[in-house]
Amino acid sequence: MAEPSKVIHVRNVGQEISEADLLQLVRPFGTVTKLVMIRSKNQALLQLDELESAVSALEYYTTVQPHVRGRNVYLQFSSHQELTTTGDGEGNSHMRQSDQELPPNRILLVTIHHMTYPITVDILHQVFSPYGFVEKIVTFQKTAGFQALIQFEQQQDAVEANDALHGRNIYDGCCQIEIQYSNLQELQVHYNGERSRDFTNPDLPVDNRSSSSQSGYGEGGGIYAYRSHDTRGAYHQTGGGYGGAPNGRCTLLVTNLDPSRMDEDKLFNLFSMYGNVVRIKLLRNKPDHALLQMSDNFQAELGMNCLRGTRLYGKKMEITFSKYPEITPSPDARDYANSSLSRFHSGSGKNYRHCTAPTKTIHISSLPRDVTEDDIIAHLGEHGVIVNTRIFEVHGKRQALVSFESEEAATEALVCKHASAIDGALIRISFSQTHNQER
Repeated sequence: MAEPSKVIHVRNVGQEISEADLLQLVRPFGTVTKLVMIRSKNQALLQLDELESAVSALEYYTTVQPHVRGRNVYLQFSSHQELTTTGDGEGNSHMRQSDQELPPNRILLVTIHHMTYPITVDILHQVFSPYGFVEKIVTFQKTAGFQALIQFEQQQDAVEANDALHGRNIYDGCCQIEIQYSNLQELQVHYNGERSRDFTNPDLPVDNRSSSSQSGYGEGGGIYAYRSHDTRGAYHQTGGGYGGAPNGRCTLLVTNLDPSRMDEDKLFNLFSMYGNVVRIKLLRNKPDHALLQMSDNFQAELGMNCLRGTRLYGKKMEITFSKYPEITPSPDARDYANSSLSRFHSGSGKNYRHCTAPTKTIHISSLPRDVTEDDIIAHLGEHGVIVNTRIFEVHGKRQALVSFESEEAATEALVCKHASAIDGALIRISFSQTHNQER
C-alpha cells in the first residue's frame, strides 16, 4: 500500500461520473485543491488541502463502499505527494485547479454533464439570471463537453450563483451543472444568436446559422429535432432540478389553423406527443386561433419548439406563449387533465427521449395480432400517399412504421387516427425518429 498522501487515487470512474460528483464524495473531509480526471483510464486524482483530511476520507471509505451514480468507485492513496497543474487553456487542462483555488470572478465557466436534453443560451439565462444581471453568455464545445462562459454585472452575483447552482441539475436527473471561476476579465461577443448573447447590446449582428454548438441537437435531428431554439420560459428548482413552474408559462396560443377541419381532439392528439394536455379552447371570435394549456412550462416549450411551423391542412401552424397563465374551466373549454390517452402519466423522463418534431414516418403501436399492411394502408391512406409500411413485433406486440410521401400527410394521419380503432384495437400513433423507412 502507498504511503499516506494528500492525493487520493480513484478507480472505476465511469464516463457518467463528473468532477462535481467526485468533489461531493470527499468534500465532507476537507477542501479539494486540485482535481485530475484521467478519462482514458476511468481514473481520477484528488488532492486535499491537508494530509489529515485525506487520511480521514480513506479511513471512512475502508468501512463504507462509496457509490457514485450507481457505480462502485475505489479509493486509495496515490504515489504522488503533490499534483502540479499544467494545461492548454481554460476548460481543457490535464491537471485542472479546482474552483476553490481560483479567486472569485464575475465570469463563471460552466460545464454541463449528463446532457440528456439540449441546453441553449436562453435556458442558461433563465437558470442564472435569478442571481443577478447576466451581461453576456458564450457557449462552446470542448473535450470536457458542452460549456459556457457566463458574465454577471457584479462579482457577488456570480459568487451567489456558484454557491447555489454548483452540482445541481437543470432538469431532474440530468444536465448537471459544474461551475468554476473563469480567469477572464471580459467576454467578447460578436454575434447574438444560438451560441452567444450580449444582453447589454441587442443591436449586435444576429447569427442566423441554424447549426447548434451542441453536436447532435441541431435542427432536424437529435432527441427533440427542434425547429428553433426560442426557449423562453420560467424555470425553478424542484427536487434538485429546474422543472417548469406550475404557475409559469404553460399556455400556448396556436394560430393559422384550418377552422373547418381542426378541433380540440386533433390538437390534443398532436400536442400530447410532447406532454400532458390540461385544457384546450378554440376561440370563437377568431376561428383559426386556439389556446392550449400543458401541465408545465417545459412541456409547453417542447411542444412549441417541435411544432412551430408545422404544415397541416395546407396551413403553416404558428405557436407562441399566451399572455394567459392558464385556461379557465368553462363550457367552451375542453378538459383533458384526466384523459386516459395522455402519454406522460408515468416514466415521463423516458418518454421525453422519444419526442421528435414531425417526420414523414409514423410509429403505430397496440395493433391487433392479425393486422396486415393492407389493413393499415386502408386505414391511413386517405391522408396521403404511403410509400412504405413495415410490421414488426416487440415483446410479442405488433407494431408498424408507416412512411408517407410528405411530412404534412404523416402529421394529418397522426392527428386524425391516433386513438382510432383497427379491428376493435385502439391504436397509438407517434412520429418516428427513423425518418425514412423506404427500401
